[in-house]
Amino acid sequence: MNRPFAFTVLCTIALATALSPSRAEANQSCEGLAKLSLKNVTITSAVSVAASATLPAHCRVFGIATPTIDSAITFEVLLPAAWNGKYLQAGNGGYGGSLGTPMGNMLAALQRGYAAAGTDMGHSASDPVWAFGHPERVADWGYRANHVTAQTAKAIVKAFYGEGPELSYFSGCSDGGHEALMEAQRFPEEFDGIIAGAPANFWTHQSTAWIWEGAAALSDPASALSSDKLKLVTSAAVAACDGIDGLNDGLIDDPRNCRFDPASLLCGGGDPTKCLTAPQVAAVKKIYAGPRNPRTGAQIYPGLERGSEYAAIANDTLSVLVGSWSPLVSGPVPFLGDLFFKQMVFNNLSWDFRTLDYDGNVAFADTKMAPIINSTNPDLSTFRELGGKLIMYHGWNDPLVNPRNSINYYENVIAALHREDDEGEGAGNAAKDTQKFLRLFMAPGMTHCLLGPGPNVFDTLTALENWVEQGRAPERLIASGGAVAGRTRPLCPFPKVARHIGHGSINDAANFACVKPEHGSHDD
Repeated sequence: MNRPFAFTVLCTIALATALSPSRAEANQSCEGLAKLSLKNVTITSAVSVAASATLPAHCRVFGIATPTIDSAITFEVLLPAAWNGKYLQAGNGGYGGSLGTPMGNMLAALQRGYAAAGTDMGHSASDPVWAFGHPERVADWGYRANHVTAQTAKAIVKAFYGEGPELSYFSGCSDGGHEALMEAQRFPEEFDGIIAGAPANFWTHQSTAWIWEGAAALSDPASALSSDKLKLVTSAAVAACDGIDGLNDGLIDDPRNCRFDPASLLCGGGDPTKCLTAPQVAAVKKIYAGPRNPRTGAQIYPGLERGSEYAAIANDTLSVLVGSWSPLVSGPVPFLGDLFFKQMVFNNLSWDFRTLDYDGNVAFADTKMAPIINSTNPDLSTFRELGGKLIMYHGWNDPLVNPRNSINYYENVIAALHREDDEGEGAGNAAKDTQKFLRLFMAPGMTHCLLGPGPNVFDTLTALENWVEQGRAPERLIASGGAVAGRTRPLCPFPKVARHIGHGSINDAANFACVKPEHGSHDD
């Protein structure tokens, strides 16, 4: 056991021991949990909730954990009267700030008999400058809040039922996916199975990409892209690339294969609403390209995928890319990237996103913040050795967290496993070994975590349960929903893709097989 991991494990054991209820406190009533004594934890309420038409009878517990003097990690735990012996923790989204985002996954888990928990990540969304001058709160959001919540919630579970959970799962998307990978990397003993959707794990560089997109669209008023112009670009991209996979189904199967050039929409007379000006064409090209280091030429983060341009719009009142935008009183700014650099990197609320240096400033952000908030470490060897299973998924139309980022992380895990291979059996063998504990599913036409024109509703938790509890690795996930009513499609473990078998409806997943993609069919 390496020393850093040994230290982490010892600290985790010490924290778990400190949080463990005494024998006398076990099998508490729901209301009795309000008096539960846990180190650096205050239980603020514990209330019995009667069964309803949608939820079983359960105990609802709220509390605040204070692992540091500047921490205030609010958490909620749901304890069903009929418990299945398992625990699920739900990830948050964005910068957190409330219990609203994890609640959906918590309630779904409660309906299945799980004890469930979530956290606000250590701050309130009502505080616009929560990170400014508060490094401990940044650490809480970056990695500590979920760890402390897991330890605390499991102690509450043990106090209520008289025993801890037999199996523990984590599920999150977006920042919740970032949190999921953080758990697998930093605290691999904490969860038996983890679901990481659209993981925003490369926070320093994706924030840079959000600034890049904003600068491309807003630096010159002539380059601004209205929602109608973005609809135009998306329609043209889909029309150009829909049939590459052999089906005309309104979806770009893999945007890496798409060569659509926005210059084809350049205005040359005629209806100005049906074309792009030269500055708008240049802006779209920059957004597709993504940020690069101006000195070395190295890609900092992937660009927006073709076909996801209008998917970036939250509603028709926004006229700029939501990959980072908010219509503020003073005008739209790239709020996710803007907040990151203002509050965490420069500690300067007057900083102007247009001034970002994509060389020195990005390197400074990496040095200062990456060790705290990025969950990009590809070494999952301890998680694997402990028997952990990890399902990642990502929508190809995601405008917030580029889907190639998930592919990059997946391939980095394979490379790390290959480096550990003492027998020199090759990268192909490492890829097969990776599939034994990690599988990535790419969803054509799905936007950020849900919705979009492609099938985007699928059950990752059952797939993970089958893998962890029965040893049945997921060979496909059946997705439904999207623009075509009743359509189902299989999502395949990357790098496999779904291909129609040549007969039967293209709207029925049963008529598709998961196969290896054509060699060299996309642009790396």
